[in-house]
Amino acid sequence: MKAKIVFWFLAGFAVLFTACSESTADMVEEEILAGDDVKSSEIAALLSDSCDFTNELSLEEIEGLLLMREEEKFAHDVYVTLYETHGLPVFDNISKSETAHTSAILYLIEGFGLKDPYVEGVGNYSNAAFTDLYTQLTGQGNAGVIEALKVGAFIEEYDIADLEELIEATENETIKRVYGNLLRGSIFHLRAFSAVLNGMGESYTPIVISQEEYDEILIENSDDDESDSNDTFVPGTGDCDGTGPNF
Repeated sequence: MKAKIVFWFLAGFAVLFTACSESTADMVEEEILAGDDVKSSEIAALLSDSCDFTNELSLEEIEGLLLMREEEKFAHDVYVTLYETHGLPVFDNISKSETAHTSAILYLIEGFGLKDPYVEGVGNYSNAAFTDLYTQLTGQGNAGVIEALKVGAFIEEYDIADLEELIEATENETIKRVYGNLLRGSIFHLRAFSAVLNGMGESYTPIVISQEEYDEILIENSDDDESDSNDTFVPGTGDCDGTGPNF
């Protein structure tokens, strides 16, 4: 698997120092929280079957699970930090979604008998690349609300790109099911961050995924399951649906 942990994008990750009124901030929070509620209700409404841990995994599949375990924690940690800085409920709420996502990956890691790479503490990871990204992105996001929202959008497109690659690389249906549903969640979050930025008179330019894919994500009807371009999505709730056990 070709990991998408890269740093060249940081130089081109432009941020704008823009002030907004209290009324605009309130509108933004309501809009993005509504988007997150849609995402949560979509996942909660799924119907599921159980995991299958009988198939032997390839090295690429193993590396993918370990990568996503820390990548979801990384997203959680950045959002927790940005919530502490800016107090926007969206970061608090989405960080909880990321907790569920990393727990879903943990369930697979334990089910397949793998060693969990998880390291306790915000900003701490086994993979040093995530440590560097955490430092870089929280530094950018702490500069202002606009910068923070753009960091959130970047993390979600980053997650989308990795999940798409991992789905393509595996034939394991249990892994595909979880990855497909995590991908769906990231799509909802990217739409939400983008909508909030637009509401503040700002726009987001994708850095990891193509502009064409980004535009397609934004124009999809998030309320219509049948129209969603994510054909890897597999309906389900329970341990192997991408929400994790007991969530």
